[in-house]
Amino acid sequence: MSKMKIDEYISQAGSLERTSDWITVDQELINKFADATYDHQFIHVDEKMAKMTPFGGTIAHGFLSLSLLSHFAETTMPRIEGAVMAINYGFEKVRFLNPVPSGARVRGNMKVAEVTERETGQYLTRYEVSVEIENSDKPALIAEWLGLTIIQG
Repeated sequence: MSKMKIDEYISQAGSLERTSDWITVDQELINKFADATYDHQFIHVDEKMAKMTPFGGTIAHGFLSLSLLSHFAETTMPRIEGAVMAINYGFEKVRFLNPVPSGARVRGNMKVAEVTERETGQYLTRYEVSVEIENSDKPALIAEWLGLTIIQG
């Protein structure tokens, strides 16, 4: 992954965009997420019952799609020189727009919208993100995601 000085990162806010590689969201991943979150709603894990719904099969949890943002950011966005850590700071907005069917491929679209220095060495980044579903006009989700980067020295 490329590295970037914080001044360059700040100056590119509004134009720095990256798209991740595709990831397949298969039933095994959905089941593991259900186990990890104790969310075993039938629409996610019971293939037979889910076939009787308007979705025609199981779908990923919205929070599963959202949780993939960490991977998408890690694999696409440049690292900041001197950063000792980056912390998930939360969300300004999240909207789940389209279910992800089991077996679908998704990818993340990441844009650095704004970077502000909160205090010396602490930079808050607002990302505009979406999770795209292959062969779908509507994304799985859109969000404004906040990350706090701590730079040493």
